[in-house]
Amino acid sequence: MGLGAHTALHRHQVVVLSSLGRQLGLRLLLAIMLLGCARQSLAQAVVADLSDHLIAVTTGFDGAKLLLFGAVEGDAADVIIVVRGPSEEIVVRRKERISGIWINNHKLVFGGVPAFYRLASTKPLEAIASDRILARLGIGVEHIRMINPPGENGNLSSFRDALIRNKARLGLYPEANGEITMLGNRLFRSDIFFPSNVPTGTYDVTVFLFRNGKVISAQTTPLRVSKIGMGARVFAFAHRHSIFYGIAAIAIALFAGWFAGAVAKRA
Repeated sequence: MGLGAHTALHRHQVVVLSSLGRQLGLRLLLAIMLLGCARQSLAQAVVADLSDHLIAVTTGFDGAKLLLFGAVEGDAADVIIVVRGPSEEIVVRRKERISGIWINNHKLVFGGVPAFYRLASTKPLEAIASDRILARLGIGVEHIRMINPPGENGNLSSFRDALIRNKARLGLYPEANGEITMLGNRLFRSDIFFPSNVPTGTYDVTVFLFRNGKVISAQTTPLRVSKIGMGARVFAFAHRHSIFYGIAAIAIALFAGWFAGAVAKRA
């Protein structure tokens, strides 16, 4: 084989290798794009939104109802909605009878307690996932995440149960799960009710998508509950200028008493 033929063959090999390199590069790029699309599809396996992202608490507020709607990818899936209110610190006291008098003899302080907690699901929770998975995700009243007092073991369960009972009595931890209506196999909707005593602050509305007992996707949407109008201004003034607010309240009470007495005398 001559030098010219050898050079031509070498050039042909270089061209072939370059072509193979481009093909491998294109395939690698296509694989990365498909992987990214797969991850995006998994992350967007459930898409949901609220009819409103603000609940305005005004004078005469008697509660609110929001609509949550969304869609899921694939069939044979279950949906759980968790509404968790702003975190707060709660002091739980236990009364005991000492020398014939009932007094608060012991107390525990829990931190990170959601001021409001509500659930909705397509099925009963035990039919969707195991108790272990529900506990890991903080789904269910018995699995509500909060910061327990340090160094407490024996009394912890009874105090925690008392906290949850008090919240349920106030309507802030509804005992019955809300319903989720499936519209076909993909679309769903649910009404979320908030009582008149709902605390103000930022809420998290999380939608979990389960399939075969495992969570495959989740999405969290923020919700704001805020006072507006005259009530909001009075509330802000009371917190910013508590001394002046107290003086004004006493003055108004004294004036109201004097005015009522004056009217009674004339009558």
